[in-house]
Amino acid sequence: MTIWTERPAKTDVEAVVCRYFSLLRAGKVPEAERLVDHSSVRHVLKSLWAGSVGASTDAEEASFSPAADAWERDLSWLCELDLGDFNWGHTGSHFYAEVTYRAQVIEVSLGFWIKPTDAGWVVAGPSTLW
Repeated sequence: MTIWTERPAKTDVEAVVCRYFSLLRAGKVPEAERLVDHSSVRHVLKSLWAGSVGASTDAEEASFSPAADAWERDLSWLCELDLGDFNWGHTGSHFYAEVTYRAQVIEVSLGFWIKPTDAGWVVAGPSTLW
């Protein structure tokens, strides 16, 4: 986990989130979890699936989509996701990152926040925002 001795700059935090997302996309879930003070990765993946591939209304595409929990066994669908814009709250301690599926912003965003700990400042999250 990245720990800063002083409150980190937004660009440093965003870099950690980009790395986190890059690792998720590559299916390296344990490595991604170690970058942030993490909540349930299963919940994050399930929400991303539901907001992207699972939300697809194209009948042909749906017929090729994995079954109910197959998204958990085959993470190849993650490679079609990207991060969109970062949107910071007015306090500068929390933000959400838009997520795109096939270059379209989906309904699910990932929320993160910067929090102080005994060791220093860390990035916590993500929460899933609908």
